This record gives sequence, C-alpha cells and structure tokens, in this order.
Amino acid sequence: MLKEIHEQPNSVKDSMRGRLRANEGIIVLGGIRDYQQKLVQAKRIIIVGCGTSYYAGLVGEYLIEDLARIPVEVEYASEFRYRNPVINADDVVIAISQSGETADTLAAIELAKAKGATIFGICNVVGSSIARTTHAGAYTHAGPEIGVASTKAFTAQLTILSLMALTIAHERGTITESRYHELLIELEQVPQKISLAMENEAQIKYIADVFKDSRNFLYLGRGYNYPVALEGALKLKEISYIHAEGYPAAEMKHGPIALIDEEMPVVVVATNESAFEKIMSNIQEVKARHGRVIVITTENNRHLRESAEFVIEIPRTAEPFTPMISVVPLQLLAYHIAVLLNRNVDQPRNLAKSVTVE
Repeated sequence: MLKEIHEQPNSVKDSMRGRLRANEGIIVLGGIRDYQQKLVQAKRIIIVGCGTSYYAGLVGEYLIEDLARIPVEVEYASEFRYRNPVINADDVVIAISQSGETADTLAAIELAKAKGATIFGICNVVGSSIARTTHAGAYTHAGPEIGVASTKAFTAQLTILSLMALTIAHERGTITESRYHELLIELEQVPQKISLAMENEAQIKYIADVFKDSRNFLYLGRGYNYPVALEGALKLKEISYIHAEGYPAAEMKHGPIALIDEEMPVVVVATNESAFEKIMSNIQEVKARHGRVIVITTENNRHLRESAEFVIEIPRTAEPFTPMISVVPLQLLAYHIAVLLNRNVDQPRNLAKSVTVE
C-alpha cells in the first residue's frame, strides 16, 4: 500500500500521458472520441461506482456540474439496479471501477444499456468486463494496484474525470478560453504537487502515533473536499478497523456534533478558499467542545495554523483539482495508524480487491 501511495505522482502523470498537452490547450481522449458528442450534448450524466470509485464519482459530479454545467447524479451501483431508475436515451452513464470486474457496477451498466443510455467506462484493467461492455471509455493507466485499499486508482480516476469535464466544458463553451488554459496548466502540475504533499510524511507519522488508540474519527470537508472526507474515513476503516465517518462540514451541527469530546479526533479538509470563513467556524465549534482538530490545508495558512492542534500543509492548486492532492495525507494517516496497530494493511480482514459477487 505504501508503495502505491508513493507511486501517485507517476500514476497521475501516466493517466495524463498522451492525453494532455497543456501548452497547446489540447486534450485528446481517444477512447471516447467517437462518442464525444454524446457527452457534450447529454441532458443528464449518471455516474455509478462502488466504494472508492463511488467517491471518485462524487468528485466527478462537482467537476462536471461546476465546469460543464450538465446535471449529474451519482449512484451506488449496488443500489442503482434495485430502485427502477428513470433512464432516458439521451442520458450518459459513466461507470467507474478499478478492476473493471465489479459485479454491482456491471449489473448497473447492463440495466442502463437496456434502457438505451450511452455508457462510458473508467477502469484500470485492460480487457476487463467493464471495458468490453461499455460503448466507450478511458483506461486510467495507473499500473497494477495490489493493495486492497485503493489509493493510486482513486487519483487516477480523478485525473480522467478532470480531463473529461474540461473537454466537455471547452466544447460547450461553459468556461472561458483563458480559464480553460489556466486549468490545463494547473492539472499538468498536479503530479509534482502530490510529490510535495508527501514530504509531510514524518509529521503525519507523528500524528498517527498520537491518535492510534482513538476509537472513532470524524472527517469533515466542503465542496470538492466533501468526497475526500468520505474517502479518508473509508481508508481508515478499511485498514485500521477504527470507526470513522465522513460528513459535509456544515452537516456537523445537524447531529454528529453530539459525538464530539476530548477523545474524538476531527480531521478537517480545509483547502477551499471559497468557503474559508465557514470552515474556520466549523473548527471553532469542534474546539469549543474539546475536540482535537487535524487540518489539511494549503501552505502558509496562518489562521488555520493558530486554530488547529495539528496542521498538514499541501501545495495550492485550482479548487477543482484539490482532491487529488488533499487525499494523499489522509491515505498516509490511515496507513501509519494501521501499521502502528499491527494491522495487515495490504490485505485487511473481510475485504477483497475485486468484488465480483453481489
């Protein structure tokens, strides 16, 4: 798992390789070229996935709605087929899976195809069932992921979703030409910024030692980083067996705040400059109830450094791409807590890498 976390600068770069030419303002997604107009003209996009792939889909919802202005729904593939969903011929379904063999996601694809939707696949394994069943799609090219808890597959999926969102937005004219070029250059710099985020590993290991005996964690995020909070909590659950919940930061006061005391670590993903004051307010609410705050934020953020017990800094980037960087400290935190607890981080109990049964 640690090897795969540290491979992310290269795996994200490999996901972009041959597809992104930032200086020329060009994105080439060969696997979707024949169906690109279906994406651009879609009245609605439905994203289906399970586990980490579902959380990547939630980031995709923010990306596509924010940049391309197409309504997006994100569904657990395991629920999608059982609720008689309304699917129209002009809908596009994006199915996300690391293995390309996830049984629930395959079942969702078959249902959507039967109702006439166009299906795009995002997966890592060439020749997998999802790659063969979908109309078009893109491989993430993250390389083999052996650790059961998905890490580099998540950031690679976000890379493909970012490229797709930018392609649709550019064709639809929903972002300006200057904003488009600015985002392409920012996206190209993400692998280097992931590398910089990993330089905090010694500090993260120290924080892991402080909190390894906690029985519960709460993860909070806003906007693009709400799905990151969910993914951070999932990583901790999967490999350390510590109970953790991810929540939208503003929802904390609608229930979870009752759980907060001096034994409850609260991890706040606070890289959204657009909602900085509201995030500061959430942190103050936690501190007022003696909760212990760990903040993931952008570098040189003096106000947060003064407010939180622990601050992990990551490089600044454009807000749509912050999840690819902010998730890395959460992966490392989960890993180091699990190692300190002597867990089998690569093969956690009760879990399989590819869930091929319903």
